[in-house]
Amino acid sequence: MSTQNQYLRTSTQIDWVTVLLFMFLVIWGWLNIFAAVYDPELQQNIFDFDLKSGKQLVWIVMAVILAAFILMIDFRFFESFSYFIYMVFLGLLLVVLVTGKVVAGSKSWLGIGTLGIQPSEFIKFATALALSNYLSAPNIKLENINTLIRASLLFILPATLILLQNDTGSTLVFSAFIIVLYREGLNPIPIVLGIICAFLFIITLLIDKYLLVSIFAVVAAGIILFYKPIRKKWANILLITFIAVFVSGFVFSVNFIVNNVLQPHQQNRIKALINPDADPLGFGWNVTQSKIAIGSGGFLGKGFLEGTQTKFDFVPEQHTDFIFCTIGEEWGWLGSTVLIGTFITLFLRLLYMAERQKSKFARVYGYCVLSIMFFHFLVNIGMTIGLFPVIGIPLPFFSYGGSSLWGFTILLFIFINLDAHRMHILGQ
Repeated sequence: MSTQNQYLRTSTQIDWVTVLLFMFLVIWGWLNIFAAVYDPELQQNIFDFDLKSGKQLVWIVMAVILAAFILMIDFRFFESFSYFIYMVFLGLLLVVLVTGKVVAGSKSWLGIGTLGIQPSEFIKFATALALSNYLSAPNIKLENINTLIRASLLFILPATLILLQNDTGSTLVFSAFIIVLYREGLNPIPIVLGIICAFLFIITLLIDKYLLVSIFAVVAAGIILFYKPIRKKWANILLITFIAVFVSGFVFSVNFIVNNVLQPHQQNRIKALINPDADPLGFGWNVTQSKIAIGSGGFLGKGFLEGTQTKFDFVPEQHTDFIFCTIGEEWGWLGSTVLIGTFITLFLRLLYMAERQKSKFARVYGYCVLSIMFFHFLVNIGMTIGLFPVIGIPLPFFSYGGSSLWGFTILLFIFINLDAHRMHILGQ
Protein backbone atom coordinates (compact mmCIF):
# COMPACT_ATOMS: atom_id res chain seq x y z
CA MET A 1 0.00 0.00 0.00
CA SER A 2 1.41 3.44 -0.92
CA THR A 3 2.17 6.02 1.72
CA GLN A 4 -0.59 8.28 0.37
CA ASN A 5 -3.20 5.52 0.46
CA GLN A 6 -2.10 4.50 3.94
CA TYR A 7 -2.48 8.11 5.14
CA LEU A 8 -5.96 8.37 3.57
CA ARG A 9 -6.97 5.12 5.25
CA THR A 10 -5.66 6.33 8.61
CA SER A 11 -7.43 9.71 8.27
CA THR A 12 -10.79 7.93 8.05
CA GLN A 13 -10.03 6.19 11.35
CA ILE A 14 -9.13 9.38 13.21
CA ASP A 15 -11.51 10.05 16.08
CA TRP A 16 -13.00 13.25 14.68
CA VAL A 17 -15.31 13.65 17.67
CA THR A 18 -12.26 14.24 19.88
CA VAL A 19 -10.73 16.56 17.28
CA LEU A 20 -13.93 18.64 17.15
CA LEU A 21 -14.06 18.85 20.96
CA PHE A 22 -10.45 20.04 20.90
CA MET A 23 -11.21 22.75 18.32
CA PHE A 24 -14.34 23.88 20.18
CA LEU A 25 -12.44 24.34 23.44
CA VAL A 26 -9.51 26.09 21.75
CA ILE A 27 -11.71 28.59 19.86
CA TRP A 28 -13.97 29.30 22.83
CA GLY A 29 -10.90 29.74 25.01
CA TRP A 30 -9.46 32.21 22.50
CA LEU A 31 -12.67 34.28 22.62
CA ASN A 32 -12.55 34.37 26.41
CA ILE A 33 -8.88 35.36 26.48
CA PHE A 34 -9.88 38.37 24.39
CA ALA A 35 -12.77 39.09 26.78
CA ALA A 36 -10.38 38.93 29.75
CA VAL A 37 -8.01 41.56 28.29
CA TYR A 38 -10.51 43.69 26.35
CA ASP A 39 -10.66 47.42 27.10
CA PRO A 40 -13.92 48.95 25.77
CA GLU A 41 -12.46 52.45 25.73
CA LEU A 42 -9.79 51.43 23.21
CA GLN A 43 -12.12 49.55 20.83
CA GLN A 44 -9.60 46.73 20.53
CA ASN A 45 -9.57 44.05 17.86
CA ILE A 46 -9.33 40.37 18.71
CA PHE A 47 -6.72 39.93 15.93
CA ASP A 48 -4.44 42.64 17.34
CA PHE A 49 -1.06 40.98 17.84
CA ASP A 50 -0.23 43.44 20.60
CA LEU A 51 -2.99 41.82 22.68
CA LYS A 52 -2.81 38.42 24.29
CA SER A 53 -5.68 37.26 22.07
CA GLY A 54 -3.61 38.03 18.97
CA LYS A 55 -0.61 36.17 20.34
CA GLN A 56 -2.82 33.25 21.33
CA LEU A 57 -4.14 33.09 17.77
CA VAL A 58 -0.61 32.60 16.48
CA TRP A 59 -0.08 29.79 18.98
CA ILE A 60 -3.43 28.23 18.00
CA VAL A 61 -2.47 28.18 14.31
CA MET A 62 0.88 26.63 15.17
CA ALA A 63 -0.87 24.10 17.45
CA VAL A 64 -3.14 23.03 14.59
CA ILE A 65 -0.10 22.60 12.33
CA LEU A 66 1.62 20.66 15.08
CA ALA A 67 -1.44 18.42 15.50
CA ALA A 68 -1.54 17.69 11.76
CA PHE A 69 2.17 16.87 11.77
CA ILE A 70 1.75 14.45 14.71
CA LEU A 71 -1.04 12.63 12.88
CA MET A 72 1.28 12.03 9.91
CA ILE A 73 4.04 10.48 12.03
CA ASP A 74 4.33 6.69 12.01
CA PHE A 75 2.56 5.53 15.19
CA ARG A 76 5.44 3.18 16.02
CA PHE A 77 7.75 6.16 16.44
CA PHE A 78 6.22 7.17 19.78
CA GLU A 79 6.83 3.84 21.46
CA SER A 80 10.26 3.31 19.89
CA PHE A 81 11.62 6.72 20.92
CA SER A 82 9.63 7.22 24.14
CA TYR A 83 12.64 6.95 26.47
CA PHE A 84 14.74 9.20 24.24
CA ILE A 85 12.00 11.87 24.23
CA TYR A 86 11.71 11.55 28.00
CA MET A 87 15.46 12.03 28.50
CA VAL A 88 15.52 15.08 26.19
CA PHE A 89 12.85 16.93 28.16
CA LEU A 90 14.31 15.77 31.45
CA GLY A 91 17.56 17.37 30.30
CA LEU A 92 15.69 20.59 29.52
CA LEU A 93 14.37 20.65 33.07
CA LEU A 94 17.97 20.47 34.30
CA VAL A 95 18.94 23.30 31.94
CA VAL A 96 16.10 25.42 33.35
CA LEU A 97 17.49 25.03 36.87
CA VAL A 98 20.80 26.48 35.66
CA THR A 99 19.89 29.07 33.01
CA GLY A 100 16.12 29.51 33.33
CA LYS A 101 14.46 32.85 33.90
CA VAL A 102 12.11 33.62 36.75
CA VAL A 103 8.48 34.41 35.89
CA ALA A 104 5.89 34.95 38.65
CA GLY A 105 8.27 33.56 41.26
CA SER A 106 9.02 30.31 39.40
CA LYS A 107 12.27 29.59 37.61
CA SER A 108 10.58 27.46 34.96
CA TRP A 109 11.16 29.25 31.66
CA LEU A 110 13.81 28.99 28.97
CA GLY A 111 14.26 32.25 27.08
CA ILE A 112 14.55 32.16 23.29
CA GLY A 113 14.99 35.75 22.21
CA THR A 114 11.92 37.64 23.34
CA LEU A 115 9.96 34.40 23.63
CA GLY A 116 10.04 31.72 26.28
CA ILE A 117 9.04 28.09 26.60
CA GLN A 118 8.14 26.16 29.71
CA PRO A 119 9.62 22.64 29.57
CA SER A 120 7.43 21.53 32.47
CA GLU A 121 4.43 21.67 30.10
CA PHE A 122 6.11 19.30 27.64
CA ILE A 123 7.60 16.83 30.11
CA LYS A 124 4.04 15.67 30.83
CA PHE A 125 3.59 13.98 27.45
CA ALA A 126 7.19 12.74 27.55
CA THR A 127 6.61 11.15 30.96
CA ALA A 128 3.36 9.63 29.69
CA LEU A 129 5.24 8.01 26.80
CA ALA A 130 8.01 6.64 29.02
CA LEU A 131 5.59 5.31 31.64
CA SER A 132 3.46 3.68 28.93
CA ASN A 133 6.50 2.01 27.42
CA TYR A 134 7.65 0.66 30.78
CA LEU A 135 4.24 -0.63 31.90
CA SER A 136 3.58 -2.28 28.53
CA ALA A 137 6.77 -4.35 28.67
CA PRO A 138 6.30 -8.14 29.04
CA ASN A 139 5.90 -9.58 32.56
CA ILE A 140 5.45 -6.16 34.18
CA LYS A 141 3.27 -6.47 37.29
CA LEU A 142 2.77 -3.65 39.78
CA GLU A 143 2.38 -6.17 42.60
CA ASN A 144 6.18 -6.40 42.44
CA ILE A 145 7.58 -3.65 44.68
CA ASN A 146 10.66 -3.11 42.47
CA THR A 147 8.42 -2.63 39.43
CA LEU A 148 6.26 -0.14 41.33
CA ILE A 149 9.30 1.83 42.46
CA ARG A 150 10.74 2.02 38.93
CA ALA A 151 7.41 3.07 37.46
CA SER A 152 6.93 5.72 40.16
CA LEU A 153 10.43 7.12 39.65
CA LEU A 154 9.54 7.91 36.02
CA PHE A 155 7.15 10.66 37.20
CA ILE A 156 8.70 11.42 40.60
CA LEU A 157 11.98 12.50 38.98
CA PRO A 158 10.51 15.24 36.72
CA ALA A 159 8.16 16.28 39.53
CA THR A 160 11.17 16.80 41.82
CA LEU A 161 13.01 18.88 39.23
CA ILE A 162 9.91 21.04 38.72
CA LEU A 163 9.52 21.45 42.48
CA LEU A 164 13.10 22.78 42.57
CA GLN A 165 11.93 25.42 40.08
CA ASN A 166 9.46 26.59 42.75
CA ASP A 167 6.49 25.54 40.61
CA THR A 168 4.32 23.65 43.10
CA GLY A 169 1.26 23.56 40.85
CA SER A 170 2.97 21.76 37.98
CA THR A 171 4.62 19.42 40.46
CA LEU A 172 1.28 18.26 41.85
CA VAL A 173 0.03 17.42 38.35
CA PHE A 174 2.32 14.39 38.32
CA SER A 175 0.30 12.82 41.13
CA ALA A 176 -2.32 12.15 38.42
CA PHE A 177 -0.16 9.28 37.17
CA ILE A 178 -1.21 7.31 40.26
CA ILE A 179 -4.59 6.86 38.53
CA VAL A 180 -2.76 5.16 35.65
CA LEU A 181 -0.95 2.84 38.04
CA TYR A 182 -4.27 1.96 39.67
CA ARG A 183 -5.77 1.06 36.27
CA GLU A 184 -2.81 -1.20 35.60
CA GLY A 185 -3.11 -3.15 38.83
CA LEU A 186 -1.88 -1.01 41.73
CA ASN A 187 -3.44 -1.96 45.06
CA PRO A 188 -6.01 0.77 45.91
CA ILE A 189 -4.96 0.91 49.58
CA PRO A 190 -2.19 3.54 49.04
CA ILE A 191 -4.66 5.73 47.13
CA VAL A 192 -7.28 5.40 49.88
CA LEU A 193 -4.67 6.22 52.53
CA GLY A 194 -3.60 9.28 50.52
CA ILE A 195 -7.19 10.53 50.34
CA ILE A 196 -7.63 9.96 54.08
CA CYS A 197 -4.42 11.88 54.84
CA ALA A 198 -5.52 14.78 52.62
CA PHE A 199 -8.92 14.87 54.36
CA LEU A 200 -7.25 14.68 57.78
CA PHE A 201 -4.89 17.51 56.77
CA ILE A 202 -7.85 19.79 56.01
CA ILE A 203 -9.77 18.76 59.14
CA THR A 204 -6.70 19.50 61.27
CA LEU A 205 -6.63 23.06 59.97
CA LEU A 206 -10.32 23.53 60.78
CA ILE A 207 -10.48 21.95 64.26
CA ASP A 208 -8.27 22.48 67.30
CA LYS A 209 -5.59 19.78 67.25
CA TYR A 210 -5.99 18.89 70.94
CA LEU A 211 -9.73 18.43 70.51
CA LEU A 212 -9.18 16.34 67.38
CA VAL A 213 -6.63 14.06 69.09
CA SER A 214 -8.99 13.67 72.07
CA ILE A 215 -11.77 12.56 69.72
CA PHE A 216 -9.52 9.97 68.08
CA ALA A 217 -8.39 8.69 71.50
CA VAL A 218 -11.99 8.28 72.70
CA VAL A 219 -12.99 6.50 69.46
CA ALA A 220 -9.96 4.13 69.69
CA ALA A 221 -10.68 3.38 73.34
CA GLY A 222 -14.33 2.74 72.59
CA ILE A 223 -13.50 0.28 69.82
CA ILE A 224 -11.06 -1.62 72.04
CA LEU A 225 -13.40 -1.78 75.05
CA PHE A 226 -16.75 -2.47 73.42
CA TYR A 227 -16.06 -4.20 70.09
CA LYS A 228 -15.51 -7.87 70.95
CA PRO A 229 -13.71 -9.04 67.75
CA ILE A 230 -11.04 -6.41 68.45
CA ARG A 231 -10.88 -6.98 72.20
CA LYS A 232 -10.28 -10.73 71.91
CA LYS A 233 -6.88 -10.42 70.22
CA TRP A 234 -3.88 -8.45 71.49
CA ALA A 235 -2.69 -7.95 67.91
CA ASN A 236 -5.89 -6.06 67.07
CA ILE A 237 -5.59 -3.93 70.19
CA LEU A 238 -2.00 -3.05 69.30
CA LEU A 239 -3.05 -2.21 65.73
CA ILE A 240 -5.82 0.15 66.86
CA THR A 241 -3.44 1.77 69.35
CA PHE A 242 -0.78 2.20 66.68
CA ILE A 243 -3.28 3.81 64.29
CA ALA A 244 -4.45 6.21 67.01
CA VAL A 245 -0.85 7.19 67.84
CA PHE A 246 0.03 7.60 64.16
CA VAL A 247 -3.02 9.79 63.50
CA SER A 248 -2.22 11.90 66.56
CA GLY A 249 1.34 12.38 65.36
CA PHE A 250 0.07 13.33 61.92
CA VAL A 251 -2.31 15.91 63.42
CA PHE A 252 0.45 17.60 65.43
CA SER A 253 2.81 17.57 62.44
CA VAL A 254 0.37 19.46 60.21
CA ASN A 255 0.72 22.76 62.04
CA PHE A 256 4.50 22.38 62.16
CA ILE A 257 4.64 21.75 58.41
CA VAL A 258 2.34 24.66 57.57
CA ASN A 259 4.14 27.12 59.84
CA ASN A 260 7.77 26.03 59.45
CA VAL A 261 8.14 24.14 56.15
CA LEU A 262 5.83 25.86 53.68
CA GLN A 263 6.85 29.21 52.22
CA PRO A 264 4.78 32.33 53.08
CA HIS A 265 2.87 32.35 49.77
CA GLN A 266 2.06 28.65 50.22
CA GLN A 267 0.82 29.30 53.75
CA ASN A 268 -1.43 32.04 52.40
CA ARG A 269 -2.90 29.64 49.83
CA ILE A 270 -3.82 27.23 52.61
CA LYS A 271 -5.33 30.05 54.67
CA ALA A 272 -7.30 31.28 51.66
CA LEU A 273 -8.71 27.79 51.14
CA ILE A 274 -9.76 27.42 54.78
CA ASN A 275 -11.14 30.93 55.34
CA PRO A 276 -10.73 33.51 52.55
CA ASP A 277 -12.94 35.97 54.47
CA ALA A 278 -10.29 36.22 57.21
CA ASP A 279 -8.28 38.56 54.97
CA PRO A 280 -10.42 39.47 51.91
CA LEU A 281 -8.04 42.27 50.90
CA GLY A 282 -4.92 40.12 51.36
CA PHE A 283 -4.45 36.38 50.90
CA GLY A 284 -8.19 35.89 50.33
CA TRP A 285 -8.43 38.44 47.51
CA ASN A 286 -8.07 36.08 44.53
CA VAL A 287 -10.61 33.52 45.69
CA THR A 288 -13.08 36.14 46.95
CA GLN A 289 -13.02 38.14 43.71
CA SER A 290 -13.18 34.95 41.68
CA LYS A 291 -16.36 33.87 43.44
CA ILE A 292 -17.88 37.34 43.01
CA ALA A 293 -17.10 37.32 39.28
CA ILE A 294 -18.57 33.85 38.72
CA GLY A 295 -21.64 34.53 40.86
CA SER A 296 -22.35 37.92 39.26
CA GLY A 297 -23.05 36.26 35.91
CA GLY A 298 -26.33 34.79 37.08
CA PHE A 299 -28.06 32.27 34.83
CA LEU A 300 -27.31 33.65 31.35
CA GLY A 301 -24.35 35.93 32.11
CA LYS A 302 -23.75 39.60 31.38
CA GLY A 303 -22.90 39.00 27.74
CA PHE A 304 -19.71 38.67 25.72
CA LEU A 305 -17.26 41.52 26.51
CA GLU A 306 -19.68 42.89 29.14
CA GLY A 307 -18.06 41.53 32.31
CA THR A 308 -17.47 44.36 34.80
CA GLN A 309 -15.32 42.32 37.19
CA THR A 310 -13.15 41.44 34.22
CA LYS A 311 -12.89 44.95 32.82
CA PHE A 312 -11.76 46.47 36.11
CA ASP A 313 -9.12 43.79 36.77
CA PHE A 314 -10.59 42.62 40.06
CA VAL A 315 -9.47 39.05 39.38
CA PRO A 316 -5.70 38.66 38.86
CA GLU A 317 -4.43 36.41 36.02
CA GLN A 318 -7.93 36.11 34.58
CA HIS A 319 -6.66 35.21 31.11
CA THR A 320 -4.65 32.25 32.47
CA ASP A 321 -5.33 30.51 35.79
CA PHE A 322 -8.68 32.25 36.41
CA ILE A 323 -10.11 32.07 32.88
CA PHE A 324 -13.16 30.23 34.25
CA CYS A 325 -14.20 33.49 35.95
CA THR A 326 -14.76 35.04 32.52
CA ILE A 327 -17.04 32.15 31.61
CA GLY A 328 -19.02 32.52 34.83
CA GLU A 329 -19.42 36.28 34.53
CA GLU A 330 -20.07 36.71 30.82
CA TRP A 331 -21.71 33.38 29.94
CA GLY A 332 -23.37 32.69 33.30
CA TRP A 333 -24.43 29.40 34.84
CA LEU A 334 -25.54 28.13 31.43
CA GLY A 335 -22.18 28.82 29.81
CA SER A 336 -20.32 27.31 32.76
CA THR A 337 -22.44 24.18 32.50
CA VAL A 338 -21.76 23.90 28.77
CA LEU A 339 -18.01 24.25 29.36
CA ILE A 340 -17.96 21.66 32.14
CA GLY A 341 -20.18 19.38 30.04
CA THR A 342 -17.78 19.70 27.10
CA PHE A 343 -14.83 18.69 29.23
CA ILE A 344 -16.74 15.76 30.73
CA THR A 345 -17.68 14.65 27.20
CA LEU A 346 -14.01 14.82 26.22
CA PHE A 347 -12.98 12.78 29.28
CA LEU A 348 -15.62 10.12 28.63
CA ARG A 349 -14.49 9.96 25.00
CA LEU A 350 -10.87 9.51 26.08
CA LEU A 351 -11.92 6.79 28.51
CA TYR A 352 -13.80 4.99 25.74
CA MET A 353 -10.84 5.34 23.38
CA ALA A 354 -8.38 4.07 25.98
CA GLU A 355 -10.44 0.96 26.69
CA ARG A 356 -10.79 0.04 23.01
CA GLN A 357 -7.04 -0.07 22.37
CA LYS A 358 -5.49 -3.33 21.22
CA SER A 359 -2.03 -2.30 22.39
CA LYS A 360 -1.22 -2.02 26.10
CA PHE A 361 1.16 0.85 25.31
CA ALA A 362 -1.68 2.82 23.67
CA ARG A 363 -4.11 2.00 26.48
CA VAL A 364 -1.73 3.12 29.22
CA TYR A 365 -0.91 6.28 27.27
CA GLY A 366 -4.63 7.00 26.86
CA TYR A 367 -5.11 6.82 30.61
CA CYS A 368 -2.12 9.13 31.07
CA VAL A 369 -3.77 11.70 28.78
CA LEU A 370 -7.09 11.37 30.60
CA SER A 371 -5.54 11.60 34.08
CA ILE A 372 -3.40 14.67 33.34
CA MET A 373 -6.22 16.61 31.68
CA PHE A 374 -8.74 15.66 34.35
CA PHE A 375 -6.38 16.81 37.11
CA HIS A 376 -5.92 20.19 35.39
CA PHE A 377 -9.66 20.57 34.84
CA LEU A 378 -10.64 19.59 38.39
CA VAL A 379 -8.05 21.71 40.18
CA ASN A 380 -8.27 24.76 37.90
CA ILE A 381 -12.04 25.10 38.19
CA GLY A 382 -11.98 23.99 41.83
CA MET A 383 -9.55 26.74 42.83
CA THR A 384 -11.68 29.45 41.17
CA ILE A 385 -14.67 28.50 43.34
CA GLY A 386 -12.67 27.93 46.54
CA LEU A 387 -12.63 24.11 46.63
CA PHE A 388 -8.87 23.83 46.07
CA PRO A 389 -5.96 26.08 46.95
CA VAL A 390 -4.73 28.44 44.24
CA ILE A 391 -1.72 26.57 42.82
CA GLY A 392 -1.56 28.15 39.39
CA ILE A 393 -2.22 25.53 36.72
CA PRO A 394 -4.00 26.27 33.40
CA LEU A 395 -7.31 24.99 32.09
CA PRO A 396 -6.48 22.69 29.13
CA PHE A 397 -6.86 24.31 25.67
CA PHE A 398 -8.58 27.29 27.30
CA SER A 399 -6.05 29.31 29.27
CA TYR A 400 -3.63 31.73 27.66
CA GLY A 401 -0.15 30.43 26.92
CA GLY A 402 1.78 28.85 24.06
CA SER A 403 3.64 26.23 26.09
CA SER A 404 0.45 25.05 27.76
CA LEU A 405 -1.51 24.87 24.50
CA TRP A 406 1.24 23.08 22.60
CA GLY A 407 1.93 20.69 25.47
CA PHE A 408 -1.71 19.62 25.70
CA THR A 409 -2.01 19.45 21.90
CA ILE A 410 0.96 17.10 21.63
CA LEU A 411 -0.33 15.03 24.56
CA LEU A 412 -3.77 14.59 22.98
CA PHE A 413 -2.86 14.12 19.32
CA ILE A 414 -0.26 11.45 20.00
CA PHE A 415 -3.12 9.45 21.49
CA ILE A 416 -5.39 10.25 18.54
CA ASN A 417 -2.62 8.96 16.26
CA LEU A 418 -2.24 5.74 18.27
CA ASP A 419 -6.01 5.25 18.32
CA ALA A 420 -6.26 5.70 14.55
CA HIS A 421 -3.82 2.78 14.10
CA ARG A 422 -5.33 0.44 16.69
CA MET A 423 -6.55 -1.98 13.99
CA HIS A 424 -3.07 -2.08 12.44
CA ILE A 425 -1.75 -3.21 15.80
CA LEU A 426 -4.40 -5.93 15.92
CA GLY A 427 -3.22 -7.23 12.57
CA GLN A 428 0.42 -7.56 13.65
